[in-house]
Amino acid sequence: MAKRKKSVQRFDFRPGDQLAGKYEVVEQLGRGWEGEVYKVRERATGIERAAKFFYPERNMGNRAVAYHARKLNRLRHCRILIPYLTHDHVEHRGRDVPFLVSEFVEGELLEDFIHRRPGRRLPLFEALHLLHALAAGLEEVHQLRDYHGDLHSENIIVARRGIHFEVKLIDFYRWKAPTGENIREDVRDIIRIFYDALGGQKHYARQPALVKNICLGLKRSLISRRFRTAGALRRHLETMDWGE
Repeated sequence: MAKRKKSVQRFDFRPGDQLAGKYEVVEQLGRGWEGEVYKVRERATGIERAAKFFYPERNMGNRAVAYHARKLNRLRHCRILIPYLTHDHVEHRGRDVPFLVSEFVEGELLEDFIHRRPGRRLPLFEALHLLHALAAGLEEVHQLRDYHGDLHSENIIVARRGIHFEVKLIDFYRWKAPTGENIREDVRDIIRIFYDALGGQKHYARQPALVKNICLGLKRSLISRRFRTAGALRRHLETMDWGE
């Protein structure tokens, strides 16, 4: 009877570890339900990349890896996504562990960025620019009839460029076929991010009308009727009356 392989709960690769004979671990970037993400350096070129390692129990039959690789490749022209480069694997405690290699993007998690700001919230001008960047980026994904499905401040990477934000999305969890409701949920999610970035419920009553005309009290039905797609939200932001 074959001995059952021990479940892998975490990898905990350390800086300096050599992986697949090609990469050197620089640091861990994050950990999620499916696996762990590390900054790695190509040994041959010195170029830094991001590598996502999948827990074997979350990647039965290599389905998760194949799903993510195909999805990122199909959406490769969407500027809000981190470009996927290649697939590789490494042996870890007797298990074959596949990983996806992507470009490494400079920036920080939106959650951390907001927490560094005074009062742990963004001024209105910055929050509007953030929301516009998210809406414009998601619009490209939605035009390809796809969606993210799990947007929150801990899976968005941001970098300030003057008054603008460059944003990248990580961790596409949802496997279901895209529907109109999935797309509307993405829109509701980024409006919720905007609401929270401004200070949430504690500060909402004092927000100007232009904010309330976007957040709509976070009422799902009202948001979905007014902003059915990310493109509709982008157009609203670009044409709204600041005197509202």
